[in-house]
Amino acid sequence: MIAALTLLLVFQLAGEVIARALGLPIPGPVIGMALLFVALLVRRGPGEDLRRTSGQLLQHLSLLFVPAGTGIVLYGDRIAAEWLPLLVSLFISTLLTLAVTALVLKALGRRRGKPEEEGGR
Repeated sequence: MIAALTLLLVFQLAGEVIARALGLPIPGPVIGMALLFVALLVRRGPGEDLRRTSGQLLQHLSLLFVPAGTGIVLYGDRIAAEWLPLLVSLFISTLLTLAVTALVLKALGRRRGKPEEEGGR
């Protein structure tokens, strides 16, 4: 478990270093996650230790929302002042997420090949 956590933290650190060194507007953990994804593609999947550790982290994912909730409490005044842009961006991002999900599902359905409907259609 320690080795898998270390691996995850190393990729996060690498992402932070890249984001800060290049001045990118992308958070370091996102870059680290992309690097980990590429590494897992090259290795053809995670090892058993990484699989088990990431599963345990996902079981406790709700704990990661505590800092976000604290941020909402700390920045309540700013959120109240900028509620309209936040609401619009949430609405638009929700619609985009639904549209992209539908398109991906449709493409995967075509790729997999749909079973023929009853009645010879």
